[in-house]
Amino acid sequence: MLHSSPLTGIFIGIIQRVNFFNDMVAEEKQVTKLAYVSPEEYLVRERAAFEKSEYYQGEIIPMAGATRNHNCIKENIIGESFTTLRERGCQSFSSDMRVYLPETTLFAYPDIVIVCGEPQVANGEFDNLLNPAVIIEVLSDGTEDYDRGRKFQRYRQIPSLREYILIGSRSIDVEVWRKNEDGRWVLAESHTEPAASVRINTIDLSISLEKVYARTVGLTV
Repeated sequence: MLHSSPLTGIFIGIIQRVNFFNDMVAEEKQVTKLAYVSPEEYLVRERAAFEKSEYYQGEIIPMAGATRNHNCIKENIIGESFTTLRERGCQSFSSDMRVYLPETTLFAYPDIVIVCGEPQVANGEFDNLLNPAVIIEVLSDGTEDYDRGRKFQRYRQIPSLREYILIGSRSIDVEVWRKNEDGRWVLAESHTEPAASVRINTIDLSISLEKVYARTVGLTV
């Protein structure tokens, strides 16, 4: 009669855990494979959805809700730039307009996008913009890392984009990134003082940060 030793039990336990781990990996791969969504499927879903989501290479990315400060900053910038945009033959769109980069299948909703000249849209579709000149993102707790990191990397591949502006909503914090003549993106401006102004070179407009942050509340120093 064979007797099991304590080592036998240990080996059996290890084998069971390895098998469990392999099953989990296989299941995760299957879920990932099933979760892929084509750009066409994304657009069908998105146009019928109540809440917005962005898209990149098969992944749908839910968007976070906006705060009071977030909305105030957007409205302030749109209001301050309205006349200048019209004089320069440009126009702005808020976060209802998707920006589309066909080369990477990126669909994104910038907080503010500025287009100079005639807006170009994909396949005659009214809501997929191809030629943004300026993108402005208002940062929040849930989006700041994404807006500064992966999203900016994706935006940089848009040929028409000249300026990318990041505006904090919890404190006075503004960065302006510009594409230089060599096609490289450089940090052109960085402001944390209310007496400063942010400049949008594309439309030859400077806006004081006091106006950008008008009616916001609870800003930290």
